[in-house]
Amino acid sequence: MRPESGFISLLLLLLVPVFLITCEQEDFVENPSARLEFSTDTVFFDTVFTSIGSSTKRFTVTNPHQKKMRLSSIALAGGSESDYRLNINGRPANRLEDLVLDAKDSLFVFVEVTIDPNQSDQPMVVKDSVVFIRNQQQQDVKLISWGQDVHLVRGERLSTQTWHAGKPYLVYDSARVTKESRLTIEAGTQVHFHRGAGLYVAGTLISNGTYQEPVVFQGDRPEEDYSDIPAQWDGIWLLPGSHDHVLRHTTVKNAITGIHVDSATTSSGPALRLSKSRILHMSHAGIMARATSIKADNTLIADCGSYALALTQGGSYSFYHCTMANYWTGTTRHTASLLLNNQGTDTGQSTQPANLKKALFSNCIVYGNRTNEIDFDFAPGTDPVYFFNHCLLRKSQNRESFEGHSEKLLFNQDPLFKDPGEYDFRLDTLSPAINQGDTTTANNWPVDLLNNSRISDQGPDIGAFEFIPGSGNKR
Repeated sequence: MRPESGFISLLLLLLVPVFLITCEQEDFVENPSARLEFSTDTVFFDTVFTSIGSSTKRFTVTNPHQKKMRLSSIALAGGSESDYRLNINGRPANRLEDLVLDAKDSLFVFVEVTIDPNQSDQPMVVKDSVVFIRNQQQQDVKLISWGQDVHLVRGERLSTQTWHAGKPYLVYDSARVTKESRLTIEAGTQVHFHRGAGLYVAGTLISNGTYQEPVVFQGDRPEEDYSDIPAQWDGIWLLPGSHDHVLRHTTVKNAITGIHVDSATTSSGPALRLSKSRILHMSHAGIMARATSIKADNTLIADCGSYALALTQGGSYSFYHCTMANYWTGTTRHTASLLLNNQGTDTGQSTQPANLKKALFSNCIVYGNRTNEIDFDFAPGTDPVYFFNHCLLRKSQNRESFEGHSEKLLFNQDPLFKDPGEYDFRLDTLSPAINQGDTTTANNWPVDLLNNSRISDQGPDIGAFEFIPGSGNKR
């Protein structure tokens, strides 16, 4: 035998196993009943506003078999008419054909939806499905969204008008209430803001919620996953020269700063009257006030990345039966929950102290996860007027600032809220705040944030919530 023949025979012997391995690797599942596996059988979207895209959802598709699977197609059943959009393993397409899914491998399908308006106050259900076809066999993952038509307010200047309950309002870019105009918001109205949008008021804002039908200001992602996410919108700005604002039974949440009150004025009474309201989940502050006046009762301010309440450059403030509870965990918080400040404005030549005419806190809780939740920042040589009456406070250092400015305070006693991690700031059974409030204040504000009487038991409780035995999940 010639040497060349021996070499060729040896080479063929070596290539046979390689060929067999290659053929084995290229084997596909032939069983017509073999199935794909999905991480879910249905993708749900909570309320999606018309004309505004949803958040992105995803699911995984897995080949559970030891061989590859050839897919004829992955496609939206609704085709080009569908309200949904797909991205399949990084490729934006509502239909892909001739795909190969390796053995034991997975791919990701991302889904978004934009719903056309239907001029209805009632939510609508929008359905479709993602269909997977292999060897004439069909599987699918259902897509279900609840859509809601809205009143779209886009960068508008608003003259005097009323917003009504029913179809929500969606502010895109911004809305500005012009000088000497009044925006009145009726009970039960939902106002949503797109990212970066805000409400800017040069005139007057009246929010007339009720206990049964509060007014709600929030971002435009009402899905449960976004319910406590801050910085979804810019906040409410009560601008210099604006006046006589009222917020009753109003919830403001998920903004950067909930309410800015900047040198707002009044014809009589406070520039802002705040009653039985909630200000929650702010990346910066709950209320930022500057050189203005506020009167608040039965209000909760909680979960803020900086201040819950900052009262700066003087002014006149009264807070009755309010709870400031700041257990922020999103980042490291370096500020106290409550700031009192009478520092003036730098004119370039000198800084003149501002006049803090009054800062009264009666039957209030100021507590959180820092050891000092109150900060006094007063200009040297000034005599600001402030007083804490029957309050529960977290303040471990420099408590001499309260001497002559307080009556019957509880320091550093955990108020024992029911569940701060779930933003439930009602008092638990053994709370030291129970029955420790000032009776005179309670008689002036006899009903708490949850519409419970605070004058029908042994004594009023400190804070916005009166302890009611057996109150269950009423929050």
